[in-house]
This record gives sequence, C-alpha cells and structure tokens, in this order.
Amino acid sequence: MPASLATTFTNRILQGAAASLLVLALAGCSTTKDRMTTGSVPKLTKPVEEMDATELRSATDRLGQAYEKNPRDPITGVSYANLLRMNGRDTQALAVMQQVAIANPGDRTVLAAYGKAQAAAGQFQQALDTIGRAQTPDRPDWRLISAEGAILDQMGRASDARQRYRDALDIQPNEPSILSNLGMSYVLTGDLRTAETYLRSAAGQPTADSRVRQNLALVVGLQGRFPEAEQIARRELSPQQADANVAYLRGMLSQQNSWQKLAAKDKTPGAAESSNTN
Repeated sequence: MPASLATTFTNRILQGAAASLLVLALAGCSTTKDRMTTGSVPKLTKPVEEMDATELRSATDRLGQAYEKNPRDPITGVSYANLLRMNGRDTQALAVMQQVAIANPGDRTVLAAYGKAQAAAGQFQQALDTIGRAQTPDRPDWRLISAEGAILDQMGRASDARQRYRDALDIQPNEPSILSNLGMSYVLTGDLRTAETYLRSAAGQPTADSRVRQNLALVVGLQGRFPEAEQIARRELSPQQADANVAYLRGMLSQQNSWQKLAAKDKTPGAAESSNTN
C-alpha cells in the first residue's frame, strides 16, 4: 500500500529541513576556519557565523577580489568558497574549489574543502571520494569523519552516517557540531524525540554556536512547542539575527501546518482512494 498523504508530507518537511541544516553544518566545519584572517586573505570584522546577510555579501565580494588576483592561493580560494556556500552560491563555490584543487592537488585542506563544495552541490559520491583522499588513517580528522556522516545522511544512508558520527565522537567526545549532526540524522528519519536528546546535549556544550541552537529550535518547533523554540532561537543572538532565525522557523512550521491540514484531509472518506491513484 502506498504511504498516506500524512506520512508523505510529514516526511518531506523533516527531510527538507534536516537536509538543509546538514548542509549548513557541513559548510561550517572548515579546516581553515582559524586561517580566515591571515596571510593575503582580507581581514574579516567578525566571525562569519555572526554576520548578517549584508555583511556576508560584503565579505564575499572582498574575498572574491582577492581570489581574482591570485586564484591559485589555497587559503584565499577555500575561504572564498566557504563564504560563497554561506550565501547559497553552491555552484560557484564548486567551480572555485575545482580550480584551487587543480593548482594544489596534494593539499589536505583544499581536498577537504573541495569535498564539502561537491556535497553542497549535490555530488555526494564524488564528495565522499574527495574527503576520503584528504583523510589520513594514522591521524584521522574528526571534522572530515563528521562531514562524511553528513554526506551519507543526505544519500539516505542513516545507519552508516550515525556510525561515522560515533567514530568522530570517539576522537572528539562531546563535540557539539558532531552531536548536532547526529541529532539531525534522527530528524531525517522522523525520530524527533531522539533528535532532541542529542541536540540538547550539543547545545549544552560550552563551545556550541548559534547553528546548533537553531537546529534545536527547529526540532522543538516541529514537535509543536513553538514558544519554547522561539526562545531558543533568540538566545545569545543580536535582535536582527534572532528575528531572522525566528522568521526561518515560522516559515518551516507554517509549511508543516499546511501539510497537517492535508493530512487531515487524508482521513476523510475517499481520500485514501485518491492517494492510491497517484
């Protein structure tokens, strides 16, 4: 028997929301994060996670100019691609990283960033292969292992993904970005209670950032506790950033409400027959 409309639409919001946030988590685990303001790279006024849309565009433009002057430089190229992804320009970020990888074929940092750009552009198997080449078995990088998990989740391989997250936690216990990705893995399969457990653990870590709290707010909101979700979304953020997060949550949850109405129609006489004809 085909799945009911209720199941179909609920799964779509869970998968769409979680997949988009897994991409954000993947984009944020850059191995060059501590090098963003060094060398020839233009200095940034604040961490990229704290920038609003206007500041991100400005920083991206400045890094783009630096990249044009020296497209072979790995630090500039990786930093530019990271910002492009944060602006939603995944195709351009991939093109940048292709050029940087050609110029720096043995650079682990470049290979890692290239793999993340491939994943953001939907080239999942290629991304796994590239990140695998960046990894060193004798000294494995937990960030790359977690990134592999995020890619596997987007490929629908939840069991494999969760094992990679646990492998990463063995190396870096209680790391909030790994716990957050593990929680979002359970969102993808509709297990919101388990997801919330991992996300609360992630948000409770001293080094948790706003992206972790945004994931927690989304999962709480998806369970119908929107006032609590809004409170989480506004925590430790500027009013402008908090408003943007709350607007995102409202948009996601308004879609959920629309799908719930369709699910209610699924219970009316004749609805099952119509759903089975598609």
